[in-house]
Amino acid sequence: MADSALLGLSSRMARLNPFKSSARREEDDEDIGEEIDADTLAGGGHSAFQTDVTLHRLRVSEALQLFLSHEGILSEGDTEGMNALLDLPVVSPPAQLIDRSQPLAEYYVSSSHNTYLMAHQLYGASSAAAYETTLRAGARCIEIDAWDNSDDPSEPKVTHGYTLVSNIPFRAVCETIRDVVDLEAAAPPVQGYAPAPILVSLENHCNTDGQLRLVDIMKEVWGDRLLSAPVRQKGHEEEEGGEPVTLDDLSSKIAVIVEYHLPDEADDSSDSSDSSDSDGEKQAREEYRAKKKATPPPIIVPELAELGVYAQSVKPRDTSWYTEGKIDEGPPQHHLINISESGVATHMAEHAVEIAQHNARHLMRVFPKGTRISSRNLPPVQYWGIGAQICALNWQTFGASMQLNDALFAGTAGYVLKPAALRLGGSGAPLSQARPRRLRLRVAGATGIPLPEGRDAGDIKPYLTCTLVQPGGGTGLIKVKRKTAPYHKRRELSLPFLNLGRHGERENPEQTDPVWDETLEWEFLDDELVFVRMLLKSDDTFSSNTILAVSAVRLLYIQPGWRFVRMLDLRGHETQCSLLVKFEVEDM
Repeated sequence: MADSALLGLSSRMARLNPFKSSARREEDDEDIGEEIDADTLAGGGHSAFQTDVTLHRLRVSEALQLFLSHEGILSEGDTEGMNALLDLPVVSPPAQLIDRSQPLAEYYVSSSHNTYLMAHQLYGASSAAAYETTLRAGARCIEIDAWDNSDDPSEPKVTHGYTLVSNIPFRAVCETIRDVVDLEAAAPPVQGYAPAPILVSLENHCNTDGQLRLVDIMKEVWGDRLLSAPVRQKGHEEEEGGEPVTLDDLSSKIAVIVEYHLPDEADDSSDSSDSSDSDGEKQAREEYRAKKKATPPPIIVPELAELGVYAQSVKPRDTSWYTEGKIDEGPPQHHLINISESGVATHMAEHAVEIAQHNARHLMRVFPKGTRISSRNLPPVQYWGIGAQICALNWQTFGASMQLNDALFAGTAGYVLKPAALRLGGSGAPLSQARPRRLRLRVAGATGIPLPEGRDAGDIKPYLTCTLVQPGGGTGLIKVKRKTAPYHKRRELSLPFLNLGRHGERENPEQTDPVWDETLEWEFLDDELVFVRMLLKSDDTFSSNTILAVSAVRLLYIQPGWRFVRMLDLRGHETQCSLLVKFEVEDM
C-alpha cells in the first residue's frame, strides 16, 4: 500500500469515532483523574515489580465461571485452572524493547514534571515524599526547581517560584532520591527488572553561590551514585563520531540534565489562560507570568554545567535544531530540546518527520503548557509519535495521560525502545510504514465493580467504553471509541450459560458483576504506538456517567487468549475489580 493511501486510511479512521459528536464535557470528564497518594502504585509501569504490597486474589463471579466453562476454557469447578488463569499476565513487553544496549536517545523515558508538587501548580504544597512516590511508581526522569533560600543561603530550596507553593530543602530532595536508589539496589532481584538510571531535570534559579551549593550538596549526598564524568574517556562525544552513550553505559546512576541558556532565549511556557480556569486561577497565572518575565535566567556556573554530562537543556529560539540538526551558540554536544507542548505543536503539522529524525539522535523533553495549572496533562501519545523521549507529565493526578504512560512502561524499568522508524536510520514517519490491522476485543464481563460512595449495586448500570488511541501522523491523535451496552440485572439476557438457579431458573448476576459477552472491533494502522484505554462506567440518567474503574494497555504487549485485567481506581490504586477479555489482532 502506498504511503499516501496509508495516511488516507489513517485520516478516515480518525473519523470513525461514533462519539465524535458527543458533548465536549463528557470527553473531558473521561480524562480526569484523582490525586495520587503514597499508596499509588500505577503511573510509570513499576506496579508489576512491587514486592512490598500483597494483593488479594481476585474473585471471579459465578456467571463468569460458567462462561469459561461454556467456552470450553475451564471445566466447571476447576479451582486450580482458575487460579492459573488469574495468574496469567495481561501484558508482557517484548524483550528487544527493554534491551539496554542502544543509544540513550532511542528510548522513551517515564517522566515527571514539577515532581515536588502534591497537587495544584500555583498554590499546592511541595513535598520530598512526592519524589519517593513518583520514583517507586516508575518515573526515571524527575524535575527539581532549585531557588536561593533567603533564610539560609547555604541550603537552597525547591519550590515553584513566583507562586504560593510551599518550599522544601534541596538537600531533603536529594536525600529522598538517594534513599530510593539504595532501596532499589538492595531489593531482591525480580525477573525482567533491574534498576535503571534516574535523569534529574534541574531547573536552576540560584545565583552563583547558590549554584555552587547545589553542586556541593549533590556530590555530598549522592556520592558515587552521581554521574559526574563521561563513562568512557574516549569516544563519548557522539557529534565527533565516537560511540554514543548507551542506556546500559549509565547503569543505575543519577544523571543530571543542566540548563544551557541561549542569548535571547525563547520562553514558550507562558501560554494564555485556559477558558476553563477560574477567575482566581487566571489572575494567579497572569501574576506568575509577569514575575517570571521580569526575571532573566541566571548564568550557569562551570561547576554546575559540568554535571550535565550527557544532557544540556536548551529552549530553542528558531528551527535550526531540526532543520540543520544543530543549535547556533548552543552546547557543543549532547543538547536536549526542552520545549512546551504548545511550542512543539506549532511545528508538528509540517515538520513532524524532521523533528522525529532529530529526536533519533538527540533528546527532547516536552513539558505541559503553562495553562495546565490544575495539573491536567498533555496528551503524551502524539509526542511519543515524533520520538520525544521525555514527555514530562504532572503525576499529581491519575488521569488519562498517566494511564497511557503506565501502559507504555508496564513491566519495564522505565525505559522502552522506540519503534524502528523513530530510531537512528529510521524514516521518522511510523504511520507510513504501518500495517493495516483489525482488533477484536471480546468482552465477557466484570467482577466486583467498585461502587461510588453513597450508591448501591442497584443504582449503577455498568458498561465498558474502550478507546483506541495512537499518534495521528504528527497532526494530533487518532481516538476511536467503542462501548458495550449498559448492563441491568432485571433486563432479560439471552445467554444460555446463565441458568444459575438450582432448578434451572434464570438468575442474572448483580450489577457489580455484569456479563456482556460483546465483541468490539477496530481497524487501524499499526505503528507500534497503539493503546487501548478501558473504562468501566455507569450509564447514569441525570448526571455525567461516573467512571468506576480504569485500565490501559499498549497493544504491542498484549498476551493472547483470555485474560483477567485487574482494574485501577482514579488514584492509581489496584482494586478487587477484574475484567475478563480476549484481544485478537489480525492483518487485514
